[in-house]
Amino acid sequence: MTTQLVIFYFFATVLVASALAVITLKNSVHAALSLVLTFFTAAGIWILAEAEFLGLALIVVYVGAVMVLFLFVVMMLDIKPESMREGFIRFLPVGVIVALVMLVEMLSLIGVKALQAQALPPNPALADGSNTAWLGKALYTQFLLPFEIAALILTVALIAAVTLTLRKRSGVRTQKPSEQVQVQRNERLRVVKMASEGKPGESA
Repeated sequence: MTTQLVIFYFFATVLVASALAVITLKNSVHAALSLVLTFFTAAGIWILAEAEFLGLALIVVYVGAVMVLFLFVVMMLDIKPESMREGFIRFLPVGVIVALVMLVEMLSLIGVKALQAQALPPNPALADGSNTAWLGKALYTQFLLPFEIAALILTVALIAAVTLTLRKRSGVRTQKPSEQVQVQRNERLRVVKMASEGKPGESA
């Protein structure tokens, strides 16, 4: 057994354990941190398979940006685990059946693709450079329009998520930008003239 294979088995074990922790931990913050470990370990496996671009993209995009947003949303929202667990046992059989059907479909699809798969010829573009340079060139030339559309969809999804999670709470002061920009100068300060009054017993 080579050193690379030992490292792969170690990463795979950590990946499976952290992925199971994501769906079994009761604390949402702990589950999100387990997901960070899952992404980081998956990136290590990609780098081990000589797919450096995918590994670095997984670390930079998901671990460095998406998971930070997840943690921010989880800690800012007032999530009550008790209400979320209501009816979990009742719907558990349906969830297990759906998961089994999806597993059978994925395994059958992977089996069909494996039988029909053929060895691909070596890419001549990778002869004089790395796969990262080839992927970057293909992404910003041949697939530039799908890349821009994906960025636009993610931006719209981010705005929609902020809008859906924005809730008005009673007893909490919030800013209203539409009213703030309409404030006039004479409304900010009001001068009130009052006659001076002394304390009881003092002479005028």
